[in-house]
Amino acid sequence: MASLNKVLLIGNLTRDPEIRYTPQGTAVANLGLAVSRKFRDKNQELKDEVCFLTVVVWSKMAETCNQYLHKGSPVFIEGRLTYRSWEDNTGKKRNVVEVRAERVQFLGKPGQAEPAVPGGIPSDASSMPDAPAEPAWVEENEEKPDENQ
Repeated sequence: MASLNKVLLIGNLTRDPEIRYTPQGTAVANLGLAVSRKFRDKNQELKDEVCFLTVVVWSKMAETCNQYLHKGSPVFIEGRLTYRSWEDNTGKKRNVVEVRAERVQFLGKPGQAEPAVPGGIPSDASSMPDAPAEPAWVEENEEKPDENQ
């Protein structure tokens, strides 16, 4: 049976990145991401639906995100869904589905939070004087840390 676990998201950070380090010194950052879509309901009224997600970023990519991203930053995320479960301090079993980032692209002008518009492209990217000619990609390196740390 065929299987595919691939996620492509464009949205804005809901908070500044939260970075921490494993005991082995590997950086891990959590990004709160808001992804929205506009649609018309059966009465043709325009509705806005927002989905809030946690994106987990590892290694050098986590440190780069922590350095350059902040609340409101528009980003493109390519990754996969992961499932974790654990027991909290009260002994209650908890579980969560998160996005494990394999690639992060910064969409806004450096140092400025520009909201992502429908379709995910900054509203006037061609006229931004400080915008790089090519999109800035941060990719996961070949060494993948053990996610169970």
